[in-house]
Amino acid sequence: MANQIDSSRSLAFQVKAGNQSPLQRDLSGQDLYYVEARQMYLHQKEAITQEGVGGSIWRLPSDEGLHLHGTDLAPFPLGFFNAGLQGDLIHTLVTLAVQKAIDLHEIRVELSNHYWLTGSFVMGTGQGHVEPTKIQVNIVSSAPAEQIQQLVQQAMMASPAMNYLRSAMHQNTFAIYINGRRRPVAGVQECQGPDAIDPFIAHTNAPEAMTSELNQLIQKLMIKEDGQIKAASATVDGRLIRNVLGHGVWRAGQDYAQMETWLEMPGTTHFAYRSAVGSKGNAPSALALLSSGIAFCYMTQLSRYIENMKMDIHGIRLVQMSPYEISQGCGHAMPIQTHLFLNGDAPEATHTQLLEIAAHTCYLHVTAATAHEPILEVVINPKSEFS
Repeated sequence: MANQIDSSRSLAFQVKAGNQSPLQRDLSGQDLYYVEARQMYLHQKEAITQEGVGGSIWRLPSDEGLHLHGTDLAPFPLGFFNAGLQGDLIHTLVTLAVQKAIDLHEIRVELSNHYWLTGSFVMGTGQGHVEPTKIQVNIVSSAPAEQIQQLVQQAMMASPAMNYLRSAMHQNTFAIYINGRRRPVAGVQECQGPDAIDPFIAHTNAPEAMTSELNQLIQKLMIKEDGQIKAASATVDGRLIRNVLGHGVWRAGQDYAQMETWLEMPGTTHFAYRSAVGSKGNAPSALALLSSGIAFCYMTQLSRYIENMKMDIHGIRLVQMSPYEISQGCGHAMPIQTHLFLNGDAPEATHTQLLEIAAHTCYLHVTAATAHEPILEVVINPKSEFS
């Protein structure tokens, strides 16, 4: 199986078509998004993500920028999460508008996430922190302004992605498998369910696209932030701030939202994503992007600790189960199960310590445990577009 991202083919593609989740189709019901991910070369990662039970399966890749000694060939994990937030809000707005016969011409979203880190990777004292997400929603519509304001508030409540921000999920659970054997965890809550199947065993062959045609589901753009890349330090003096910016657009008649995300740091690359809007399913759902981003972020923390603390651990793989629900107009992101597979000659205690440390530094697991109401601004019939 290939161990590097092949930039000559589509970065993201559909592996298998399936039934659309009721969360996507009807904004109702409950479903489980299933992510199987593996570490590839350096910080490159690959996820096989299924959109609910019996849903479509997508191959999604991630990487880190040069500041973390990545190859910058695919989107960074926090970019996936930002794009998933944008896309789920847009999809929910459009679906509610159709249900309520509200005419929407265009939706544009500007969304920023704000994180910071304290402590040291070398000492194992790193701790991630999160600030409230800032969202501006721009809507072009002939409907009355009061009706649009109400629609946005209803979409914010119905979106499971928005609920991931505003509710604290204290019961995220973990399991660890060391050299093929499940062992007890320490410092985090343990999964009580049955063992997961190691992705190395579940997937003996590389994922294949359903079509050989190149697509635009995920693209590396020829846009970079001004300035020169500086390598991230393994030890933080004060706060290490990470701001993730993004904007997205949907226009009437489109069955997808187009998002762009980037890290607010000198020299970093912009990436573009598409997520499905409506019932056609020609692109990954926003919840697939969001769920994959959570898995990717956790894996980055694992690999950073292994690198900085020179652990004899390799072959990082995980299975992540992310349940979502929409009931009576309220979306819920429920506790996540993460099954981590590690291999190596390091002591067993070192493996279990790694699981715990990475959970404390992963910005998106910290987000799950922290309740922050997003800071929302709604602009109706804006006079000009952002670039």
